[in-house]
Amino acid sequence: MKACKPGVTEKSIAGLMEGIAAAEGAKVSFSSIVTMHGEIFHGSPSLRKLEAGRLLLVDAGAETVNNYCSDNTRTMPINGKFTQKQREIYSIVEACHDLVIEKARPELKWMDMHLDVCRLMAGRLKELGLMKGDTEEAVRAGAHAMFLQHGLGHMLGMDVHDMEGLGQVYVGFDDEVRPSTQFGTNYLRLGRRLKPGFVMSNEPGIYFIPALIDKWKAEKMHTEFLNYEKIEEYRDFGGIRIEDVILITSDGCRVLGKQTIPYHSADVEEFMAEN
Repeated sequence: MKACKPGVTEKSIAGLMEGIAAAEGAKVSFSSIVTMHGEIFHGSPSLRKLEAGRLLLVDAGAETVNNYCSDNTRTMPINGKFTQKQREIYSIVEACHDLVIEKARPELKWMDMHLDVCRLMAGRLKELGLMKGDTEEAVRAGAHAMFLQHGLGHMLGMDVHDMEGLGQVYVGFDDEVRPSTQFGTNYLRLGRRLKPGFVMSNEPGIYFIPALIDKWKAEKMHTEFLNYEKIEEYRDFGGIRIEDVILITSDGCRVLGKQTIPYHSADVEEFMAEN
């Protein structure tokens, strides 16, 4: 956030972060994502110069000396101030992130938590005119996947996506909770009941992907739930994600890390103004 300003390149910010990790004897836990195109998942940093009025999405992490991984995402306004449109979408992602902090606890099915977030998101998008119709039916039909195309979170360990070499279906699901086949929810890497000691990501996001907008619009997908005319106004918006790593405790959860990276919109703006 300190380095984020117009004229700086995506690569320079990635290099700065990775250099700090290296100076502390660590290495990155995955290739850093630093991009103005937050709607492109796992977008590599480029030599593009940051532009005022746009958002920068940074998804990065480092490994401890014991090889355990971290994974955090923040989305920030390049000129230090959110536009009204950006603030409205950001506030939805922020609310979804905080809902998880409030509700995550032992024995909660993570699949249910994911769907709770989808319902909250759909309801708020409906208030902005981007969605319409019955919220419960919209989520059941998968219409929310126009905006959230990935799962709410995944396990972390010595792999940033824990045990992905074995197959995450064996780690994140069991006989009680099986993976979904519905677009969007089928990318959920964890669905089973939470247990004390689980370390996992909490990473809701909203993305406006032009190719997906065009495809669904042409196919008349979910027209009873999606307001394509309004969605077109956000075609060049990009994407927003907020991600922290949480530990499931005996009676709830807590965010890991010595200090929480600012993520509430007012805190982000204040931090950027002071730095």
